[in-house]
Amino acid sequence: MSSHNNSIAFQGAHGAYSDLSCRTVYPARPTLPCNSFEEAFEAVRGKQAELAMIPVDNTIAGRVADVHHLMPGGELFIIGEHFQPVHHALLGVKGTKIEDLTTVHSHVHALPQCRKFIRAQGLKGVVHADTAGAAREIAEKGDKTHAAIASTLAAEIYGLDVLKTDIQDNMNNVTRFVILSREPEIPAYTENQPAHDTITSLIFEARNIPAALYKCLGGFATAGFNLTRLESYVNENFEAARFYMDVEGHPESPHFKLALEELGFYAKDVLFLGAYPAHAFRRG
Repeated sequence: MSSHNNSIAFQGAHGAYSDLSCRTVYPARPTLPCNSFEEAFEAVRGKQAELAMIPVDNTIAGRVADVHHLMPGGELFIIGEHFQPVHHALLGVKGTKIEDLTTVHSHVHALPQCRKFIRAQGLKGVVHADTAGAAREIAEKGDKTHAAIASTLAAEIYGLDVLKTDIQDNMNNVTRFVILSREPEIPAYTENQPAHDTITSLIFEARNIPAALYKCLGGFATAGFNLTRLESYVNENFEAARFYMDVEGHPESPHFKLALEELGFYAKDVLFLGAYPAHAFRRG
C-alpha cells in the first residue's frame, strides 16, 4: 500500500464509489486504496493518510455493520459526512455490445440492486469484493462476454466502455459516508444557531437498570434534540447494551451539555465520536 501524508484512505480499489466520494469532496487530495476498513483506519492512525472516507449506511443495503463495530476502538473522530448517489453503470471491454454478454461481475450489494436489468438481459452474476475490483478484472480478462457493474469513474480508470448507465432498480440509491481524522474538528458554536446545522455522534453503554435507554435519552427529548440515528449492538453475551447515536445539535450548546450530563447518570463508557456540519442532503 503506497501512501501520501496528504491522502484520503478508502476501502476498495481505485474507481470504487468510496474513491468517487473522496474525489468529490476532496478533489485535490490523492486517494489511498485499502484492502479492508481496518486497513483504512490504520492508514490514518499510522499517518500514511490524513483522512479516511468510510461508508456507514446505504438506502438500499442498510448499515455497513463492520464499520460500526470498528468505530468504538478506532481512535479516530468524525469531522464530516457525505451523501453519495450511486449510479451503477454496465462496463465492458472496448468494442463490447450488450448482446455479447453472458456474465456480469460486481459487489454482493450491487448485483441485487440491478436485479431487473440483469434478469432482462439473461446474465449470470458473479460476486466480487468490490465494484472497482470487478471492473479491473474485466479489463484484465479482455473477454467481451463478461462485463462489470461499477461507476463510470472505474470505466475511465481501467479503459472500459460504458455500455449503459443508471441500470440500478431504485433511483433513490444513496450511500452515507463519514470522514475520519486523528483529531476532532468541532464547528464553532454560536448562540441561537439552528440545532440541525451540526451532527454530534456518540456511542454509549446503557446501565443494567429498568428503562435504562429511556432514561439515557430523556435529556435529549426534554431539550427537543432530534435523533437522526440510534442503533444497538450485541455484545459477547448477546445483550443489546451499546448504542450508536447521531443527534442534531452542537455539543457546546447549554442544553446539549445538560442532556449529556443526564446521559451520564444512566450510561457508562460514553464515547464522543465527533461533531461536524450537517450535509446539505439532509435538508433535501
